[in-house]
Amino acid sequence: MKQLIQKKAAEYFFYFILYSFIGWVYEVFLEVVVYRWGFSNRGVLFGPYCIIYGVGALILIFTLGGLKKKRICLGRLCITPVLVFIGIVVITTVLELAGSYIMELLYGEWLWDYTRFSFNFQGRVALNPSLRFGVGGMIFLYVFQPLFEKLTARWSDRILYTVSTILALLFLADVIFTLL
Repeated sequence: MKQLIQKKAAEYFFYFILYSFIGWVYEVFLEVVVYRWGFSNRGVLFGPYCIIYGVGALILIFTLGGLKKKRICLGRLCITPVLVFIGIVVITTVLELAGSYIMELLYGEWLWDYTRFSFNFQGRVALNPSLRFGVGGMIFLYVFQPLFEKLTARWSDRILYTVSTILALLFLADVIFTLL
């Protein structure tokens, strides 16, 4: 049992780092390519990751992973993906709102401003980004996560622990470096 818990912890930490990195790439892509604002490090740490994406991904895996596997239908129409999408939008919006308050408490500000979007709340959350997170969350849950699960399933426990340990040490060093 202890070994299974250790293995799952290593897998989920690996997923956390992957999704934090993917979130950072997404944010930088928006800034550089879409909005043409130029490059800036979109994370709160030095390294190339946005922690809120990693945390959000784990929350979505834990809360919606079971729902995703069910087949809920209205007549012949399967509505499970619609329910998963709604769940993603709600969860990511709440997470983003909470994240903005935590960042404001810790740093005196948060890293985004949605006042230019319709249907925003204090510039912290807005309908447009929430719907984009819904689409991104669907891609993550239905495309990326199954691929990453297949990848980690192929690895031996030794490889998984080694990769996760190296990533954990790099992440810890970054946290220490950023705080100093």
